[in-house]
Amino acid sequence: MTRAFLALLLAAAGWAQDRPTFRAGVSLVHVDAEVTDADGRIVGGLAKDDFRILDEGREQPIVQFASGEEPLDVILLFDVSLSMKAVVEAVSAAAREGFRELRPGDRVAVMVFNTRSRVVAPFTEDMEEVERTIREQILPGRFGGGTFIQAAVDDAARLFLGQKRTERRRAVLIITDNIGTRTRREASVVRDFWEADALLSGLVVRNPKFEALRAVSVVLGPQNALLQAGMKGIADKTGGDFIHSGDPGSDFPDAMHRIRTRYSLYYGLPPEGKANSTRTVHVELSAKAARQHPKARVRARTGYLVPERVE
Repeated sequence: MTRAFLALLLAAAGWAQDRPTFRAGVSLVHVDAEVTDADGRIVGGLAKDDFRILDEGREQPIVQFASGEEPLDVILLFDVSLSMKAVVEAVSAAAREGFRELRPGDRVAVMVFNTRSRVVAPFTEDMEEVERTIREQILPGRFGGGTFIQAAVDDAARLFLGQKRTERRRAVLIITDNIGTRTRREASVVRDFWEADALLSGLVVRNPKFEALRAVSVVLGPQNALLQAGMKGIADKTGGDFIHSGDPGSDFPDAMHRIRTRYSLYYGLPPEGKANSTRTVHVELSAKAARQHPKARVRARTGYLVPERVE
């Protein structure tokens, strides 16, 4: 038995011990949560009693909880617009380092976008093939066109909606300079992420050649559709991270690690929840945990789409 195969078996056994047990007739709401301290470091070692969940403002009992690393379904979404041409080497370094965070059992799909998005490689567990796709098809390719970020991340969420649900955590990790043109209503994009039970995280690569444009966008304010159409608001509402990176080679693995090591919380769907309606959800630390971690921040999605009830 090889070491790699043994490691895979042990990882699967560890996840099986913590994973939720779903019962017929019970609909559970799933929320992933990340807890960081004042310096942005991940706070580990928390237990079920360290969290509170409020659904439409009412506290709900947490019926299932998992804190170990979970296998992933990740869509790597690469910005190949004209503005990214100046930082392609940084993106290349980020991609190489990011693969160190992938594990046996993970699945990865690769997408690219500028004024339109497309799937370059469908979901696969073959990490060598994914790395080869990025190295041979994306990085040497032509960078050009505009940056339709909102449409691209929505297309990624819809790709998840076409996939069979598994126990893997779902995430879209976008690599971009976050300078784009408004193309979709944020609320509709967020709704698709909520329905897909996926989070959006972003690695925002610093692009010196376009810093002046970013400064102009701040001056012009939110009415400036050309430059204010990034993904931070979507990431916040889906519970994802938004990392401004001066060193993508080290920040990409960190972004992947943060996706993997979240806490998984489950509670019963409230009886008044109507199928296909949206409800608000808020995750916070319990009073005791908040005293122990007074400056901690909890990232989790801010709502969900009510699923069809299990009969």
